[in-house]
Order: sequence, then structure tokens, then C-alpha cells
Amino acid sequence: MEKTLYVGLDVHKETVSVTVAEEGRDGPVYFHGAISNTPTDIRKLARKLAQNGERLEFCYEAGCCGYTIHRQLQELGHACMVVAPSRIPKQPGERVKTDRRDSLKLAVLHRSGQLTAVWVPDKAHEAMRDLVRARLDAVVQLSRARQQLLAFLLRHGRSYDAGKHWTQRHRAWLAGQTFVEPAHAFVFHDYVEAVWAAQDRRDALVRQIASFLPQWSLGSLVEALRALRGMELISAATFVATVGDLSRFDTPQLLMSYLGLVPSEHSSGDRIHRGGITKTGNREARRMLIEAAWSYKYPARVAKEKAEVLVRLPKPIRDIAWKAQVRLCARYRQLQSRGKKPTVAIAAIARELVGFIWAIGQETIAAQ
Repeated sequence: MEKTLYVGLDVHKETVSVTVAEEGRDGPVYFHGAISNTPTDIRKLARKLAQNGERLEFCYEAGCCGYTIHRQLQELGHACMVVAPSRIPKQPGERVKTDRRDSLKLAVLHRSGQLTAVWVPDKAHEAMRDLVRARLDAVVQLSRARQQLLAFLLRHGRSYDAGKHWTQRHRAWLAGQTFVEPAHAFVFHDYVEAVWAAQDRRDALVRQIASFLPQWSLGSLVEALRALRGMELISAATFVATVGDLSRFDTPQLLMSYLGLVPSEHSSGDRIHRGGITKTGNREARRMLIEAAWSYKYPARVAKEKAEVLVRLPKPIRDIAWKAQVRLCARYRQLQSRGKKPTVAIAAIARELVGFIWAIGQETIAAQ
């Protein structure tokens, strides 16, 4: 009979700590040792552990080292689970944390089936996710560069009061700024160039995202989600890239919970207390939903730009998008009339919006 070994890997940049738990509730558990985090050493480890025909079940926490080890082990014919760190059971009395203990804990919990796996994207999806993350980094860099320029001008008594910043009039105002001191002029020019460079980088990444969508396996889902109010090209691409394949969620409630949009709860006995949303899952996907939800403050209608998107989509998806508008706009007014805070109402709208996103995902899958 084939024997199964459960292997816990505590992965770091340079080393991997390895613990092996043999099958059975009381099976022996032993620390195998620490190896270098290289493909060669990972391959040697797998070959050594399986030298007597054992079946290997690897696991390690999702983290900065990505999915390289997962893909390598699967190519070698072994099962490997990438574990959600936030879902690993933890005892209240745990006060000592070492690489050896972490690998041992993973091996034992994997043997008992108490670990939760994360969804592992294929290489094409991971590439699109990295492209989306690069755009988010560029947005942060642009915001920081703009703040630094405005702070420099404010230190010298230069404040723009004729309207919003970064409009065409504001850019003309910036072009007219002069400084007596050559050093100040140089610093001002450097800050301005940093803003334009960051803006060019962001715009270039947006163009790249749009150009890669037709070749992406989930590109059709991105286009379908654009039917929803508040979901444009970048917001839809960011949501799909960060969440992944929606077909793995059997119900919309599971997707809502995954995105951290369900209320937290601390109840005991006759006492029931529900708090704010859990905020688990991916922060960027949740932020995109919250931003989209704000557009449902206004009456239901189809803007000209949105009509140009809708005309290219199948009727079932258009019907779902219009149903979402009618329901969510009315829902916001209802929550507002009940005295709910705008932020609380928007969180509720975002949660219901997830249900319509899930429905569109099902229609897209059925059409393929």
C-alpha cells in the first residue's frame, strides 16, 4: 500500500525549512532540515523523500516567494498546496515562533486537513496580475510625486486657488512659476518632471492592460463586467486579476465573504453583536467595489459612454447590469432614508454588487 508523507515547507528568500509528518493520526513527525531555496535543492528534496515510492503532499504559506515552488513540485508529479496564512489555526498560548516550528505546524495541520488553500493562477493570469499591480504602484508613485511638488510650492507661499489641481489651467499655472534662486528653480523643475514621468508611466501601463485583454483567458469577463455602473476597464481588470476565476465560488455569498464585505459577528448565548465588515481577502478588489458602489447614489440611467460598451455585450448581461442599477440605486435611497451613514450604506451596496458580478460571471462561463 502506498504510503503518504505530508511535507511542511517554511519558505524564505534563501532557505526552506522542511518537516515531514507520516500518515495516520499518531504517525511520527520529524524535522528533515533546512535546504537552500533553489530549484536544484527542491528537486533533490522531492527525490529523496520519494525514494521508497512514498506519495508526497507538500504545503507552504502564500507569500512573497510566489508560486515557483508550487509549479516546480507539480511538474515533478507531487501534490502541493499553497496555504492562506490568515486561515492557519493558531493556539492562544503560542509565544515561540521559529522556522522549524512553522514547518512542523504546517505538516501536522496539512495531515489533519485543517489548512485552507489559496487559488493558484496560471502564468498568464499571474502576468496580468503583475501588470495590474504595476499600475497600482504607478498610481501611488504619481500621488506621492504630486504631493511633494505641492508641498514644495506651499513652503514658498505658492498656492493655487483657482480650481482643482492637475487640470489644464493648473498645468498652465505651474508653467508660469519662476524662482529667483537657481537651486529653487532646479528643485521645482525636478519635482515637475517627476510628476510628468509618473503620469506617463501610469498611462503606459493602462495602455498595456488594454492591449493584453483580448489575449487573456478572462478578458471576456472583464468586458462583461464593464456593463455594470461604476466598473470601467481598469477597475474591472483590477478586480478580475486580483480575484481570479469566479467559477470556483459556488454561491455569491462565498464571493462576498472572500472579499471581506460581510459583517463581522461576536455572539454568545442570547447576546448577538454584529460589527463592521470583516475586510478579509484582497484589499484592492474590495476598494474597486467600494469606488464602484458610490456611483449608485444617483438615479438609474445609462450614460453615453456606458451605452457604447453595452451595445457590444449579449442581452443577458445587459439585463443583469440594468437590474443591478434599478435595485442598487433604490437600495441606497432606502438605506439613506433609514438614517444609515453613507459609508455603511455604500458597504452594503458593494456587497450586493458582488452578487451581480457573480451572476455575470456565471453568464460568461455559460457562453464560453
